[in-house]
Amino acid sequence: MSGSDLRALFRSNDRELKAVDFFADRQGEWASVAESLVRHTERVRAPGFDVQDLETPRRNVLVFYGVGGIGKSTLSRGVADRLADGIGGREDWPPLHPSVGRVLPIRIDLSRETGSDVESLMLALRLAVADLGHAMPAFDIAFQRYWQSAHPGEPLEEYLRHRAWFSRLPGSNVLPQQMQSVLSDAAQAVTLPGTAGALVGVGLRALVGALRDRRHRVRTLAGCRRLADLLEAEPNQDTLSYFAHLFAWDLGQLPEKHRVTPVVMLDTFEEAGHRGHRDLEKLLQRVVWLMPNVLFVVTGRNRLQWADATLEGQLDWAGPEYWPQLVGGALEEPRQHTVGYLSAEDCEIYLCERLTIGGEPLLDDRARRFITRNSYGLPLYLDLAVMRFLDLYRRSGRAPDVHEFNLDFPALVARTFRDLAPETRRVLRSVSLLDSFSISLATAAAGLDHDAPAMDLAERPFVDVDPAAPWPYRLHDLIRGTVREADSTSEDRWSEADWQRAALRAFHALGLESDRDRTRLVASLRQGLRLANDYRLDLGWLEDAAFRYVEDFIWEPLGTAGTDMSDSASIITPAHALSVTLTAVAGRQRRHRSLTAETLRRVLASGHLPETLRELPQYFLAECDRDLGNFQASLSGMQQVIDIGGRLAATAARGQAHLARRVGCFPQVRDAVGTLGTEGRRDRVLGDLWWSQGSVALACASYAASRDEALSTGQSGEAALSQACLSFASAFQDRPRAAEQIARAKDLLGHASIRWAEIQVEIAALVRDAGVATDLPERAEQVAVLAREAGLTSSVAYVHLAACFHAAVLDSPALLEAARDRLATSVRGEEFAYLMELTYLMTGDQRPSELPAAQWLDGVQQTQARWAALVADRRREAATNRGA
Repeated sequence: MSGSDLRALFRSNDRELKAVDFFADRQGEWASVAESLVRHTERVRAPGFDVQDLETPRRNVLVFYGVGGIGKSTLSRGVADRLADGIGGREDWPPLHPSVGRVLPIRIDLSRETGSDVESLMLALRLAVADLGHAMPAFDIAFQRYWQSAHPGEPLEEYLRHRAWFSRLPGSNVLPQQMQSVLSDAAQAVTLPGTAGALVGVGLRALVGALRDRRHRVRTLAGCRRLADLLEAEPNQDTLSYFAHLFAWDLGQLPEKHRVTPVVMLDTFEEAGHRGHRDLEKLLQRVVWLMPNVLFVVTGRNRLQWADATLEGQLDWAGPEYWPQLVGGALEEPRQHTVGYLSAEDCEIYLCERLTIGGEPLLDDRARRFITRNSYGLPLYLDLAVMRFLDLYRRSGRAPDVHEFNLDFPALVARTFRDLAPETRRVLRSVSLLDSFSISLATAAAGLDHDAPAMDLAERPFVDVDPAAPWPYRLHDLIRGTVREADSTSEDRWSEADWQRAALRAFHALGLESDRDRTRLVASLRQGLRLANDYRLDLGWLEDAAFRYVEDFIWEPLGTAGTDMSDSASIITPAHALSVTLTAVAGRQRRHRSLTAETLRRVLASGHLPETLRELPQYFLAECDRDLGNFQASLSGMQQVIDIGGRLAATAARGQAHLARRVGCFPQVRDAVGTLGTEGRRDRVLGDLWWSQGSVALACASYAASRDEALSTGQSGEAALSQACLSFASAFQDRPRAAEQIARAKDLLGHASIRWAEIQVEIAALVRDAGVATDLPERAEQVAVLAREAGLTSSVAYVHLAACFHAAVLDSPALLEAARDRLATSVRGEEFAYLMELTYLMTGDQRPSELPAAQWLDGVQQTQARWAALVADRRREAATNRGA
């Protein structure tokens, strides 16, 4: 079905002219889809098919791949429409074989619609199935446990309502109710009150126990053999990908009359399947493997390499024994197909239907033959040729001569290029240097003082528009890659010096954009770093932008197109060195600190960073050394940054105060506070000082002041970090208030990426539940594992302190001894010895003589009195709770 092509229609005053968006035949591709569905449904319905079988080779993937502009996304949309039999379905494609039965198409664009992550994929799949009116109990229970961990305090319905793509899916209105109903049923089955709250602690253990014992109320659910194991696993995105197995099992339990065959179309798969970075592809492959009763139709630029045994280790299942129909030369559907090069017949139909006048094709036979021959079946070529034909027809009032279309693709781009006005050509050249652009950015990059040429370019069919992007326009990749070649034949072609000057203009224009807001700061850094690297430009505004990027704790990724500028193995330019630094610093939130430290050492050793920027890697290397427990190296590194006297001097001074606190030199910390000021986060350092003395009220007041000051200046990352510290301190004294502080910390951390703070909030929950939660030691060890995986030695120590506090409240010598033994693993000489000493102060026990003594601000006795009071208060509160 074809709709009007408004872009073409509004380029001519001729009212007899009809322009349509015409989707060419693609009969062969549809035949592959239809045949794949027949084969797939035969296998799924065959006797002996077991959706829980994890060893049988998979034959549920149909792949269409080809170059950009070939029409893969159009094909994906066409297949989805046809399978849905709704508006936009292809009437010229024959119907599916009756044996296939009901089909449920689910199309996901990995580049735009939901974003490239497993959570969005799984949620989109569940939303699509929700409209069937049947709960997916195994998946829903596990997913709710994941949701409570990944999105604490955020209801699913609110999340869906605020995200336009999800809210458009028909199941968005019923899914939350379906999931809540499943949780209620599960809670009743194990005789627990509540619904969602039952998926933690005692409730979770009760449900898992019932599943393992196959109790009669959950016997049907226990048929999903791996549900209990998945409920006990850490609820993260890696675990979430395994929930596809639960989803597949649920689909298999639908009553016969309600059975459907889901067809999941994953478009723009190249966004997930990078050749050098397969983390997301690994998770997506896992979803495909675990859902053998679902047909996946993958469209992308690259052939799937899952049948390549050399990828073992990068992917869970790699090799022809796992994916026999993805190997080259496979004949049975579903398999891999090269797509996009339309047949001559398809091209002829396209050109006949695309532009008509009085019901007849506007292009005559000779023009259509020439265009078809030179297009090599590339839909983008056909579209450009049609638009060129229309422009010439509009100018002269007649059909242009056929020789004007006897062009190959670069020649067509060159001809299209020459047909642009000189100033529009200037803009096109300039924006070819950019990943994306706005009208004002394009005008500035071109060195013009008026916007009309940029506005003219933005209306061309080879410019894509994404209103949600920082800058909405981008050249089609094929055009962008051909502009330089086309330019070499133009009369006003640019010299290398012209391109250098254009790069400099674009670079300066990006610098002006970087001051507008955080989103444009990050986008400007991405493009500016690449330009500075490719054209050997001075860093200029990038220096200030880099400091602004790190001064808060948002840590957006800074991936750059083209050269891998995050590769630290061969740093060759200052821009490359800065890119590696920022990428490493941002990435440390999800990597072990030792990896970040190694990268920063390579940056410093390269010698490519200017002196004004060396404090960046030096400070964060010192911070990594602190987190890793390299006390002296961190102390030395902080001092080097202080001696430089640059923008991070105050931050490094705070770092030294943290180190002094680690070894119990509290008067030194107090003296340092007076020199820190706002930039050194004076109030947060005071909060760190006061809680360790047992002065919880003072600590909370200081943390709150630090948070409020950060919020007033728009520093959301610092606010989140201060709030995480506040939740920890308050947890020692006021459990109800601590619950509120923890919830607020999680909310603020939803807009930042601070791994230390995320774990600190988990530790705050441990302290809040000390003396009350019976499973606290087990929970503490889980949090300690997370801290070790991140390389955060202080977090590990605080976890063990929380366990000691728990044992002290319970007055359990055995439990306290075990907790102290675990804390002792964090004590290295004086480092963290004050935490061990606190475990003796809070219980009134004698400190071992070999344990280094801390320098408490107002003496041991006053400090002991405060900590003992905290333990006593918690004992009374715990007793009251038990009595209630």
